[in-house]
Amino acid sequence: MSMKEKMHTGELYLPGDAEIMEEQLKRLDRLYDFNQTRPSEMDKREKLLKELFAEIGEGCYIEPPFHANFGGGHVHFGKNVYANFGLTMVDDTHIYVGDYTMFGPNVIVATAGHPILPALREKSYQYNMPVHIGRNCWIGGGAIILPGITIGDNVVVGAGSVVTKDLPSNVVAVGNPCRILREVNEHDKEYYFKNRAIDYENLDF
Repeated sequence: MSMKEKMHTGELYLPGDAEIMEEQLKRLDRLYDFNQTRPSEMDKREKLLKELFAEIGEGCYIEPPFHANFGGGHVHFGKNVYANFGLTMVDDTHIYVGDYTMFGPNVIVATAGHPILPALREKSYQYNMPVHIGRNCWIGGGAIILPGITIGDNVVVGAGSVVTKDLPSNVVAVGNPCRILREVNEHDKEYYFKNRAIDYENLDF
């Protein structure tokens, strides 16, 4: 099995392998083009994202700068995904994101890890584990999602949280390490922020 194939099996491999580096540099050059676009060049950005990503649905918007180890080549977005400034996708293997999910500024989603054993790190060995993020999630600014994590649907991850364990659907989770604070509940149908009531009559809902 080649080093490139091992990127997606969870096995230890050497990321500096010539075949891997050749593909990675090409993808990073294309990502550079995306990050240099002007705010008014919306059509150009959309076209580049379709070239960069493994999959990307309609209505997605990513605010540059966007950082990704493989330029988004292993990232799969559903439709209407939004990412604010500074999203980092360490996409050495696959990252899956469901429809309508939103990322606050400076979120990190990482698939790559390094062995704890110093002798293996000294040789530059790495392993990758895929990340799955569900539909209609809100990942708060500065959150970090670690390799191998699965997050369910309708999850809110608080700003600055470090997600070290899987999260089920329909929960609010916060902290370092990230823990479930509560479930999404009836209160959330009435209030959107503290005591601010949702005015359904004036919303397109």
